[in-house]
Amino acid sequence: MTQRTSLTALDDWKARGQSFRYRGHPIFFTRAENPHRETLLLIHGFPTASWDWSAVWAKLASRFQLLAPDLIGFGFSAKPPDYDYSIHDQASLCEALLVHAGVREYHILAHDYGDTVAQELLARSLEGGPGGGLRPRLKSVCFLNGGLFPETHRPRMAQRLLQSPLGPMIARMITKEKFAANMIAIAGPDYPPSSVEIDGFWALIAHNDGLKIFPKLIGYMRERRQHRARWVGALVSSTTHATIPLRLIDGAADPISGEHMAARYHQLVPHADCILLNAIGHYPQVEVPSIVADMVINFHDTRVNLATLKPKISA
Repeated sequence: MTQRTSLTALDDWKARGQSFRYRGHPIFFTRAENPHRETLLLIHGFPTASWDWSAVWAKLASRFQLLAPDLIGFGFSAKPPDYDYSIHDQASLCEALLVHAGVREYHILAHDYGDTVAQELLARSLEGGPGGGLRPRLKSVCFLNGGLFPETHRPRMAQRLLQSPLGPMIARMITKEKFAANMIAIAGPDYPPSSVEIDGFWALIAHNDGLKIFPKLIGYMRERRQHRARWVGALVSSTTHATIPLRLIDGAADPISGEHMAARYHQLVPHADCILLNAIGHYPQVEVPSIVADMVINFHDTRVNLATLKPKISA
């Protein structure tokens, strides 16, 4: 079994964080300031938080200015029980953070739930949308494992139950042991999460009574079906018209969104830039962080920078 690279100590990650207010709520984020470099926004998945990115942080920070929020309802950010959680709102939160940080142009690296937030940001960028010239300009998106297509998403049983009328009861029944079993089940065979990582992930979930809002957060699965045309259409349109470069880096062994999701990506996305990581599971950035960071940098060197330099051709 291969030794899995450790994440930064959770207390250290929290200590380096900052906060800003969004709709009256405190939002935790971590920043690596590199003022002469382009900004990379890192959007985490469900049910964890920005700590997921800590193993790729140092390598990416040598190349980019980094911003990584805990989305509302996650990690060290506010988890209001009466909040209307939605992908559209999380996208607006990301835009508010970019404005707060003084960012006018940015790139995205996203995972899982964050992929869907990125798809909404991509759709807004392609259509102009509300915000007009005040909206920071999106220049590229790199996706990791996630539910880009609702028809290929294979949620765990706990996720299915959370979105049912039994959701509140199911949330109360989730224990660290059950959570750990699920995390092991979706990892690559050689990269199971360590006990330290499980403890950290669980602490982030439990912070501010986070389990209580799981039934609300899980609404993203319904939203993916409801807004499929918009969010899948953004992927297709961006690549068809070479508007915003995209790359998918996918852990093939992931039972939720692994090789089967990548196959659908190839079917639907023209000229698909898709890299499969054999024997890697749902969290590539945690399982093989050095490889993922190298592939993100390679994407910017070989696709994004070339697209920027490519002359515009009028019809």
